Amino acid sequence: MLKYKGYSGCVEYDDEAGIFHGEVLDTRDVITFQGTTVEEIERAFRESIDDYLDFCRERGEEPNKPFSGKLVLRMSPELHHKVFVKAVKSGKSLNKWISDTLESA
Repeated sequence: MLKYKGYSGCVEYDDEAGIFHGEVLDTRDVITFQGTTVEEIERAFRESIDDYLDFCRERGEEPNKPFSGKLVLRMSPELHHKVFVKAVKSGKSLNKWISDTLESA
């Protein structure tokens, strides 16, 4: 996994074409890159992110950012109540209880 400026990239090797190709994972926008060596793919990954950020800046748009740590979760009122009760019984806030539960899953 490649990392740069908070973004992550996933790389695969295409043995028929003889190239590495990758995609940035942390954005709804599609950002891809490719190269024939490890050095090229790492450089292309960084350049693609820099180009994306420059493009957004030139257009006056906010780039999609890597995860903020905030998650909007929809559930039934009944489930919401059950989860709240479990959190209270465990002595935790609802956010802490959900985070701990997901961490251990």
